[in-house]
Formats: sequence, structure tokens, C-alpha cells
Amino acid sequence: MISIEDKIHARIKRHKRGWAMTNRDFIDLATAATVDWSLYKLKEKDIIRPVLRGIYDYPKYSELLQERMAPDLNSVAQAIARKNQWHIQISGSAALNFLGLSTQIPMSTIFYSDGPTRTFLIEDRKLQFKHKILKESKIASPMSEIVVQALSELGDSHISEETIRIIRAKITDDERKKLWNETQYVRSWIRNAIERICQEEGEING
Repeated sequence: MISIEDKIHARIKRHKRGWAMTNRDFIDLATAATVDWSLYKLKEKDIIRPVLRGIYDYPKYSELLQERMAPDLNSVAQAIARKNQWHIQISGSAALNFLGLSTQIPMSTIFYSDGPTRTFLIEDRKLQFKHKILKESKIASPMSEIVVQALSELGDSHISEETIRIIRAKITDDERKKLWNETQYVRSWIRNAIERICQEEGEING
């Protein structure tokens, strides 16, 4: 019989390294207490790493530096949101930094949330949630939302071919497909930019 720990480990491995998780991501497999104990054992085996109370990540590893990389703040933010059942939206400035479209070093990575305003310290970096009524509809995939918020922050007149090239290089083929399928109802000029990102890579059918 496959143990709960093994089932949780298998689910973690199906995600990319860098994925952040909470016990809510496994509550369909066992009771909360059993899930918590299994995550603790996986932490003790150095398979996952504690990031915040109740939040772990499946850390990426740098072959160049021969060490684990810092937690992915976007993935951690998504895990915090799932844990607390918040709806969140990355800020435009954070989206630009995430995609490599800004050279400014942010003091904190900001997400808007329908939950309370909170700040978390992740190693030496601040992850901030600011309470806001989220008027725009939620986009299913985090990367699609990041791209939309980054384009919105730049504005129509500041989206160059270099911008398109940088975004295209940053996202995977699967993320491009999701980006195209999930942004049918965004503003027309943002949709046009997304078409430029996807079309040259053959992601648009027809």
C-alpha cells in the first residue's frame, strides 16, 4: 500500500521545482493532521523546505552556484492565498520585475488581495499583500496574470518588440498556450500584444 507521505511526495514531484505548498494542497488525500505529519517528515528528509509557518517549497537548485535557490515569491504568494482562501493579483511593478522588464530593485514584492493587508519576510525579502477590491476578473494561471499586469503597467505606447521578445523568452510553451486561451476578455490593446507574443511561436491555431 502506498503511504500518504509517498502520495504527497508524488504530487509534489509532478509540480516544477520552485512550487510552494500548504497542507490545503493535499487535504483530499488524508486528514489535516496526517498531511501535516507527512509534510514534516518530507521536510526532515530535506525534500521540501519550510518558508513560512505552514508553507513549504520544493526548492530549485543552482548548478552554477551549487546551492539551493531562494524561494519563488510568486509561488509563495499563491500558496499563502490558497491557505487563507484569498483572491490575489500581482501588482504591475512586481510583474515587471518578475519578467525582467524593470531594472529597479524593489523594496518588496506587492500583491493586491481581498484579504487583510499583511507583510511577510521571506529570508531577506518582503512579500506584501495590500487589501484592495479586485475589479478585474481573475485569470486562472499565475503566469498569464503576471503578463497581463506587466503589459497594463507599461501601457500601450511602451510595448516594443524588445518587450515582446523578453516576455516570450520568459514563459514556456505551455504557459503561452494558457496565456492565449485565458485572455480573451482583456482590453483590446493588451490582447493585441499577447497575440504578438504568441503568434510568432505558433501558439495560435488558425
